Amino acid sequence: MMTSRVLTLAQAAIAAGMLLTSAAQAQDTGSSAGISPWGPADEIGTLNMMTDDSRTDILGRIAGGKIYDLAVEMFVGMPNCCADFGDPNYQSWMTHSPSRGETHEHLSYSGDGVSMYTHTGTHIDALNHFGLHGEIWNKVKAEDALETRGWTKSGVDKYPPIVARGVMIDVAASKGVDVLPPSYAVTVDDLKLALERQGSDLRPGDVVLVRTGLMKVWPDKQKFRLWDQPGLSLDAARWLVEDRKAMLLGADNFGVEAFPSTDPDNFVPVHSYLLAERGVSMLELVWLEDLSAEAVYEFLFIASPLKMRGATASPLRPIAIPVRTVN
Repeated sequence: MMTSRVLTLAQAAIAAGMLLTSAAQAQDTGSSAGISPWGPADEIGTLNMMTDDSRTDILGRIAGGKIYDLAVEMFVGMPNCCADFGDPNYQSWMTHSPSRGETHEHLSYSGDGVSMYTHTGTHIDALNHFGLHGEIWNKVKAEDALETRGWTKSGVDKYPPIVARGVMIDVAASKGVDVLPPSYAVTVDDLKLALERQGSDLRPGDVVLVRTGLMKVWPDKQKFRLWDQPGLSLDAARWLVEDRKAMLLGADNFGVEAFPSTDPDNFVPVHSYLLAERGVSMLELVWLEDLSAEAVYEFLFIASPLKMRGATASPLRPIAIPVRTVN
């Protein structure tokens, strides 16, 4: 029987092979980084859909003072999507602490430090996170905008605070299950059925959050893992972005999309489609259990990325506030 360490190494080898295969075959897919309709200087993609009017509209429809916290707790030992790829786990330590048992101190000084992968916990993926053929969103080439400390283009520091209408699509509840099956790829029909059953509609500029139910097993690292997570299919992502004009997509799993990919030519087809081709940022590891339990499907969504220069992601603590529904 394999030890957990051997299994991890085997998984990492498989993942590395898939990544290399994806890179080698990318020329055959016909996909490429998209050109922004907001002009050559654009670095935030569909977040340009937010306007003063759109923010004023949704802020004016707040239905009460209850706030839903959509972030998971960050702690040492928490599930991490990408440690097998060599990315760091979350770590924290005391840099200063008062002396134990010393009551005569006038001032007790505590401080701490944190080290982590930027794609840890509830976070937003920036448009420089994935590209195609050496280019990220808006045809920006790595040779022109990638430096030792990170990208000079489309980093999370360029992102504005996000204030928009949010809609949760509770696919797990629609199917009558706690958690969707391992590696289940949510279809367009799944989304349509869930929206119909919960009486929701989608509008251009929405933040759309898809619930797979995977947070039911959070933070069990043996069950909440990258290798067999349910999530969006590429067709479902396309429908949300191209047909429903969603501004931002998110889910309660590691990568929004189902994993592993069934596309032999692309290790992360939804990532590359959204980030590189369409300029749509992604929210990962969003806590949707409270919204689901109270059947809150439409809300004011507020989140603000940290202004970390050039970073490919930022931790978030998004909130949802229920709003009055208007036809």
